[in-house]
Amino acid sequence: MATTPPLLAAGARPRAARPAPRRGTPMPWLRPGLILGALVPLAAMIVGTVRGTLGANPIAEVINELGLIALVFLIAGLACSPLRWAFGWTWPIRLRRDLGLLAFFYALLHFLVYVVLDQGVDLGIIVEDVVQRPFITVGFLALLLMVPLAWTSTSGWVRRLGYQTWTRLHQLVYVAGILAVIHFLWRVKIDISQPMLYATILGALLLARVAFWLRGRQMRKA
Repeated sequence: MATTPPLLAAGARPRAARPAPRRGTPMPWLRPGLILGALVPLAAMIVGTVRGTLGANPIAEVINELGLIALVFLIAGLACSPLRWAFGWTWPIRLRRDLGLLAFFYALLHFLVYVVLDQGVDLGIIVEDVVQRPFITVGFLALLLMVPLAWTSTSGWVRRLGYQTWTRLHQLVYVAGILAVIHFLWRVKIDISQPMLYATILGALLLARVAFWLRGRQMRKA
């Protein structure tokens, strides 16, 4: 039997509904912690450059380190959704945009150090490298693909483009990831164990996405 709420006393004014308490963002330290941690390698490179401890070719060392960090953040961003599907974790999704922007930030630094410090802004040599050296060509294409992704990463752009269009645009991140791994693989001339490790991780993440897409398709047909 349903209970009836008590009648208001005559003349009594109804109490305003008390607003539900706002729940704070879980793990509020997560994003600041990621940003601070992500800047540590950059600070280490600056300190190493000042102290002269980056080896015989510090410019090449910095270019390689920046490129590797960009790839790590790019793959970490691609791992967010598979982690949610596999373990039900939601916190990686809150970091996905930041991971993508950090990947673009380090990729852009990687390119700028190459352009300014390694080639002295000699546009002729840079264009020749991009056209004639395949590992630079694919790396440059990966960076170009990341530009619209970083530019349209805000909620405002999701509204402007519409969610479906925005989602299709941001699927370019998979192509950028593949090109970045190929860039790394072709850059290394002797020991390819490290780029192969990243290629394996990227392949596993792409297979996970295909498996999830197939499962969703079967569920929709059922």
